[in-house]
Amino acid sequence: MAGLHLTLLIPAVVTFVMTVVAIMFARYYMVEIGVTTIDHNKKRHPILPTSGGVAVAFGFAMGVLAYIFGGSFNVYYPIADQYFLFATVLSVLMIAFVGFLDDLNVKKVMVKSTDMMDYRKGLKQWHKPLFTLIGAIPLMAINAGVSTIAMPFLGAVNFGILYPLLIVPLAVIFAANAFNLLGGFDAIASGSSLILSLGMLIYSIVYGNYNGTLLSAVLFAAILGFFIFDRYPAKIINGDSFTYGVGAAIVATAIIGNMEAFLLIAFVPWIIEFVLHLRKKFQSTDLGKLQNDGTFVAPYGKRIYSWTHFIMNLRPMKEWEVSATFWAIEALFVLLAFGLKIAGLL
Repeated sequence: MAGLHLTLLIPAVVTFVMTVVAIMFARYYMVEIGVTTIDHNKKRHPILPTSGGVAVAFGFAMGVLAYIFGGSFNVYYPIADQYFLFATVLSVLMIAFVGFLDDLNVKKVMVKSTDMMDYRKGLKQWHKPLFTLIGAIPLMAINAGVSTIAMPFLGAVNFGILYPLLIVPLAVIFAANAFNLLGGFDAIASGSSLILSLGMLIYSIVYGNYNGTLLSAVLFAAILGFFIFDRYPAKIINGDSFTYGVGAAIVATAIIGNMEAFLLIAFVPWIIEFVLHLRKKFQSTDLGKLQNDGTFVAPYGKRIYSWTHFIMNLRPMKEWEVSATFWAIEALFVLLAFGLKIAGLL
């Protein structure tokens, strides 16, 4: 019987390899079928393949299945609950598929989409929460998570039947759609979610359960595989399949791993992003105005409708600097969540 560490290492390695292979295939296949978008952040506005999140969801699913396969054939003793694992994979795949449908809505002529002209129109605004609700059903069906949650500053709160029937679907819908609001710069979404998933992995090892540890490890490996291609200059655009799928994976992992309170703090940047977009009825872009020197300025002047607008108002920044600044912001909130836990406030 192999050591316990193999139950994390093998699925994570499988996830990383399968994600990289899937992305290498998707880079060319998406171009062939016309699933592309304009990279507004480059001077020549190149057209790049999008919907890289399909590969991430595939890698995530393969990693979880590798764990289940290893347990079935006695490579190691399975500790995580397969019942919860299958529900999580199904939820992530369903919501990533919703994002893929959004990415598929490509027009032959350019159309206006969130203050920008692009070939990709996407789903209607009201479609998005409705369709992502479907992805919450597997988690609701198995009564995932624990109804008693340690809330910041409030202590333990028992939500009873409201937890699986109301809180879980609302959390999935909100996380998927809020995470989708911030992804216009190279690796801004993948880099920040990489930091968050690493924080969740460390938290679950120290404070959580094995279900959360396994899912966090697999999620981190899947995002890392995509990050290699998404970092500046990006070779493939994440697309809504990434933002929806990863947003769902993050909240599903937190629910299964009993990390809701930790995630509530670490996810604050996207909660703020949601509120900022709400001020303009979700019709603002998180992109900036490209200058001749390669830097960006905020598109709405001093009016702030996104974290990126706030960052660009600090000073003109290049694309990678905007992304790196938001990574630092997310890292601070992850550290804050750990600090509150250590202080006994989570």
